[in-house]
Amino acid sequence: MMRDPLSDATLGVEDLVVEYPLAGGRVLRAVDGVSFDVAAGETLALVGESGCGKSSIVRALMQLSPYSRGAVRIGGVDLAKLAPDELKRLRPRFQMIFQDPISSLNPRRRVRDILEAPLRINRRFDPIASAKRIREVLELVGVDPATALDRYPHEFSGGQCQRISIARALVLEPDLLVCDEPVSALDVSVRAQVLNVLNELRERLGLSMLFITHDLAVVRNVADRVAVMYLGRICEIGEAGEVLDRPAHPYTACLLSAVPVADPDAGVERVQLTGEIPSPMDVGPGCRFRSRCPAARELCARVEPGLTEAGRNRSVACHFPVAAEP
Repeated sequence: MMRDPLSDATLGVEDLVVEYPLAGGRVLRAVDGVSFDVAAGETLALVGESGCGKSSIVRALMQLSPYSRGAVRIGGVDLAKLAPDELKRLRPRFQMIFQDPISSLNPRRRVRDILEAPLRINRRFDPIASAKRIREVLELVGVDPATALDRYPHEFSGGQCQRISIARALVLEPDLLVCDEPVSALDVSVRAQVLNVLNELRERLGLSMLFITHDLAVVRNVADRVAVMYLGRICEIGEAGEVLDRPAHPYTACLLSAVPVADPDAGVERVQLTGEIPSPMDVGPGCRFRSRCPAARELCARVEPGLTEAGRNRSVACHFPVAAEP
């Protein structure tokens, strides 16, 4: 049975379309009719290769760039219908963690000033209460306030900077964290530490998270559900364990086959894709993955598949799913 959208979902995205104007009157449709939700206390991973539209969704969600059609709702409130002052009042509820932890922190400001800034901008700053809150969030992410508050970002490692970035996002007590490739710029040995911090925060604070990544190995450690994107559309969405262990869409199976395995004797069968990737400016009729899909048939070239039920709490956009759950 398909998962019903929750009326009290922290985040709801409905039929989102993001377009960019190009020279000569052409239009690039980076996101084409994407819908999903993130329930309270849930982590949804949005995965796909570079250029599939993940960052465009994030920019639209954070209201950093306009979108052409659809709705983005935080706690049921449509962000596009809010006046600028109303949107500013709602912004503390959804905060973002950026990909590069060092460049996302102001190098000219001490950690104390970096963490005070959100409170000052949102007129929540009180010398005593704010100092207490800043110490609390630093301790939550595993940074010692006594040694960190008066230091600059360049004095910390990448992993420590990302912990400080997480603390900055938490200082306003948000309901939703949008994590845009939060560990991709970190050393492998540090990634697990930051992921553990995020998991602990979700359990402790009841946070909802939208986790953007292209690394499926990371998804298994953080996500309750996963949505797989290809050329601007979601091709599969469902519970993380089901999707990662039994992919229903051929593209998901291809992505999983490319995940590195530590055991050289594991004998993993890699899927070698052939064919050309369609131009995002003209994907043509039919399935967007058809030109590279090993299971493509004549129907795939004529009719674009929509998301349909493919087992418990799973949907897939494929005419011939490869391993759908019965």
